[in-house]
Amino acid sequence: MTVYAYVRIYVFVNKIRVALYSRVSTRDKGQDVENQLLQLREFCARQEYDVVREYADHASGKRSDREAFLELFRAASRSEFDIVLFWSLDRFSREGVFDTLQHLQRLTSYGIGYRSFTEQYLDSCGIFRDAVISILAAVAKQERVRISERTVAGLERARAQGRIGGRPRVVCDRKRVLEMRQIGKSLGQISTELNLAKTTVSRIVKTYAG
Repeated sequence: MTVYAYVRIYVFVNKIRVALYSRVSTRDKGQDVENQLLQLREFCARQEYDVVREYADHASGKRSDREAFLELFRAASRSEFDIVLFWSLDRFSREGVFDTLQHLQRLTSYGIGYRSFTEQYLDSCGIFRDAVISILAAVAKQERVRISERTVAGLERARAQGRIGGRPRVVCDRKRVLEMRQIGKSLGQISTELNLAKTTVSRIVKTYAG
């Protein structure tokens, strides 16, 4: 048997195992995952891939707790297939570039490849893999910066409005607390009447009472 013949037999016996992932949102009126799956199956047949599992979600791509999506990753962690094939990246995830990149890298950490049917450049086994990952990583970094900037801006606005850490600033009249305590009011009564935490009332009494 020649080496060439041996290699061809090896490829035939060891077909690439593929998992198909499809998703439509509940807002996608008139769309069905079957439309995506038909094209994915035909593509796998032409490539002589062995489709071992199909996963389909009817849910928003902005969440990662999709039932089929979670099961896909559980199976990936057990190496039940070699590649995940999805119709397009936004069908796989719409959580933002950073989270989507994390999902792709998680597949890679399991030794699982990924491929987009409509975006030929998005192929973990393709020649553009490193370039695409670099671009996604750069965009993800910018996304994290924007999130950080929005968080800082939100905190600054909260401080300007008299709030720290997103919680209302406690405003109390220490003099009123002490006066009520002097006439015999209990800590609980003062707390209720002034709408203050009992621990706050106790701290004021201990700190400022003569």
